[in-house]
Amino acid sequence: MVTTAVEWVFLKFHPSRFTNPNRPLTSRCSNRLGFRRFSSSASLSVAAAASSSTVSEVDPKREPVSLGHATRPDFPILHQEVNGSKLIYLDNAATSQKPTSVLKALQNYYATYNSNVHRGIHYLSAKATNEYELARKKVATFINASDSSEIVFTRNATEAINLVAYSWGLSNLNAEDEIIVTIAEHHSAIVPWQIVAQKTGAILKFVNLTPDEVPDTAQLKEMLSRKTKLVVIHHVSNMLGVGFLYGKSELLSAMPPFLGGGEMISDVYLDHSTYAEPPSRFEAGTPAIAGAIGLGAAIDYLSEIGMQRIHDYEVELSNYLYESLRSVPNIRIYGPVPSQTVRRAALCSFNVKDIHPTDIATFLDQQHGVAIRSGHHCAQPLHRHLGVNASARASFYFYNTKEDVDNFVLALNDTVNFFSSFR
Repeated sequence: MVTTAVEWVFLKFHPSRFTNPNRPLTSRCSNRLGFRRFSSSASLSVAAAASSSTVSEVDPKREPVSLGHATRPDFPILHQEVNGSKLIYLDNAATSQKPTSVLKALQNYYATYNSNVHRGIHYLSAKATNEYELARKKVATFINASDSSEIVFTRNATEAINLVAYSWGLSNLNAEDEIIVTIAEHHSAIVPWQIVAQKTGAILKFVNLTPDEVPDTAQLKEMLSRKTKLVVIHHVSNMLGVGFLYGKSELLSAMPPFLGGGEMISDVYLDHSTYAEPPSRFEAGTPAIAGAIGLGAAIDYLSEIGMQRIHDYEVELSNYLYESLRSVPNIRIYGPVPSQTVRRAALCSFNVKDIHPTDIATFLDQQHGVAIRSGHHCAQPLHRHLGVNASARASFYFYNTKEDVDNFVLALNDTVNFFSSFR
C-alpha cells in the first residue's frame, strides 16, 4: 500500500460541467436573426406532448403532488411571464432561486437589525452577531462538521478556494510537490492552483475522463504518491450568494491569514500584528452578513423538506430529462447514460448538430420563455477535451416538474426545426 502525504482533498461545489460546437463563443444570434414570435409548422414528436405549446399542470386532485408542484408556491420568481410566455427556469446550475422564507430573512435583516457583526455593543449589532453566528452553527450541523469554528464564511466558493490556495498552498507546497486535478474542474478550482504552482514550483497533474465522460478514478489512484499534497475534485451542488470553507481545526489554526484588516486580528502594533483564532482569522473586514443569514434560512427550508427526499426527486427528474431529450433530432448529450449504478445530476449539457448553443438558448428565451445556459460554463479545458467550444445546459432543481421537462423538450424541438429550415 502506498502511503501518501495528502493534506487537503478539496471539493469544489458546482453543478456538473459538460459542454458546444466549434463556432466561437463570441458569436451571437439575436441581432442576426431578428427574432419574432415563430412556431414551426412541422409536427413535433415529444413524449406525452400535445399540439399546444405548453403542457398543462397536473391536477393535484387526480394525481399525487410531486415535490416540484408542492414547493413551487414558495418561489415567487417562478410565477411570471417572460417574452409573452410562462417562465420555465432551467439555469439552476448557475443560480438557484430563493424561497419566500429566505427572502423574508434577508428583508428582516435589512429592515430591522442591519448592522456590522462582532463590533458594537448596541442592540442592532448584538442581534446581527447572534444571527450571523447562528447561521454558522446551522452550516456546521448541516454538513456534519465537528464544530462551528471549522466554518469560515466567504463571499463565494471561489474565494474559499483562493483562501486555501494562498494561505495553505503558499505556506506548505514546495518544488516537486504534486497537485492532482481533474480536467472537468471549474476554472476556480484550476486557476488558483496554477498560480500557486508557478510561485512554489509544485506540479499540477490532471486526471482525464473515461469513455463515459466522467473522471477516471482508476487513473486518479495510480497518480497518488508520496509527492501528492492536494487532490482537487468537484461535486454537484449550489450556493446562495455566499460561500463557506470547511476545514479541520488543526489545519485552519496552522494557516496564516489570507486577507489583512479589521476583525482578523488579535493585536496590532506598528511593527507587527497578532492574529485571531479561526474562523475570525479568515474573515477580514465586513463579511457577507445578509448572505450568511440567508444561507441559514435556506438550510432551515431544505432541512424541513429533507435532503434525501430532494435527492430522490432529483434522480427521478434527471432520468426523465435524459430520456426525454433523446427524442430531439441530432442531439449530443454529454456525460454517462443514467442507470441503477450511475446517477446523473438533474441537468444535461448538450449540443445539436450544426446549431450553436447560444442560438438555441436565445431562441428558447425569446420565443418560449425557457431560461437555459450556453457557453463554456467556466470549464474550457473540459470543452477542449470534448472537442467543442461551448454547450447548452438545462439544469433543474426540486421546484421544477416533469411538465417543465415536457415544455422544454417541446420548445427545443421547435427551436431545432426553426434553424433546420434555413439549411
